[in-house]
Amino acid sequence: MNTFNINKKGYYGEFGGAYIPEMLYPNVEELRQNYLKIMADSSFQKEFNQLLKDYVGRPSPLYYAKRLSKKYNTKIYLKREDLNHTGAHKINNTIGQILMAKRLGKNRIIAETGAGQHGVATATVCALMGMECIVYMGEIDIARQAPNVARMKMLGATVIPALSGSKTLKDATNEAIRDWINNPVDTHYIIGSVVGPHPYPDMVARFQSVISEEIQWQLKEHEGKTKPDYVIACVGGGSNAAGAYYHFLDDENVKLIAVEAAGKGIDSGESAATSVLGKVGIIHGSKTLLMQTKDGQITEPYSISAGLDYPGVGPMHAHLYKSGRAEFMSITDDEAMKAGLELCQLEGIIPAIESAHALAIFEQKTFQPNDIIVLNLSGRGDKDLDTYINHFKL
Repeated sequence: MNTFNINKKGYYGEFGGAYIPEMLYPNVEELRQNYLKIMADSSFQKEFNQLLKDYVGRPSPLYYAKRLSKKYNTKIYLKREDLNHTGAHKINNTIGQILMAKRLGKNRIIAETGAGQHGVATATVCALMGMECIVYMGEIDIARQAPNVARMKMLGATVIPALSGSKTLKDATNEAIRDWINNPVDTHYIIGSVVGPHPYPDMVARFQSVISEEIQWQLKEHEGKTKPDYVIACVGGGSNAAGAYYHFLDDENVKLIAVEAAGKGIDSGESAATSVLGKVGIIHGSKTLLMQTKDGQITEPYSISAGLDYPGVGPMHAHLYKSGRAEFMSITDDEAMKAGLELCQLEGIIPAIESAHALAIFEQKTFQPNDIIVLNLSGRGDKDLDTYINHFKL
């Protein structure tokens, strides 16, 4: 049987692996040898599930969007990850990883963040567990996500600007990796997406798989069946998508749609549509699809959404694209902003601009009236109010 899950060597098809400097080998290897054992441990499970319930507020509702469904003449359910504590899906993974770090005896946490949601989620769990927290963030992202930076500082984190390259997410990741190389013994690096060297893509996907786990029983309550016809999610690195797809990966009756940021247009030179523009390459320790120049230099991605402007995509998604298991679509800034505003006005929900990209596909793709569609609403739009205000001159 074809499986779209990770294999024993840490690959999804041809993508994945751990391409890391020797200095990092002990850290990554320690994690690889222990992560599945720790996650399977009953005391870990108990603590993780308890925190998801009492602290994060799970399960997040599966909401039937009546007016949106009527407009597009199909059945649209929204998985409300925006209702989690801290306002996005990111907290599912940071809770899991902080418990992992604790069991590995690490007491100093580093993270990278683009939109700031992962930084806030990391700072949150560090405050919860009384651990030191250092967050690396591109200087440009610090400016455009000021409320999230303030949150991280209030939660006790040290926010360090990345001043190299494009001063965005990839550069913040570079800085975090440098820090980890310099502090291998006491530090755990909480990666926020399904990227990085093995076992990170698999570990993050497993922590986020609580999303698809809930979708199954919630859909049974709503529709009398556990499987939707389509699962839709936006993809930057791709953790919210990995979580929403996880339990459906090997069931080809469930169609998967991944929505990337086309920025100002796929051919504009200002885009983050990795599936279309990417070639096989290595970034941050894994082999995946990556936007790069002819001689292999990483090209700068662009999206109006700070969470989608990553030049690569996680290895799971690279494999889903390459194998044809998932359909990839690209949405421009303007299309995403319009779809975000539409959700506000039809359903009274202000989505993160990342999630608005996923919502925008209803203008492009026609579904059948009886199709059951679950769209992962991965974050709320508070952090993007400035961008909405400037875009619509509100």
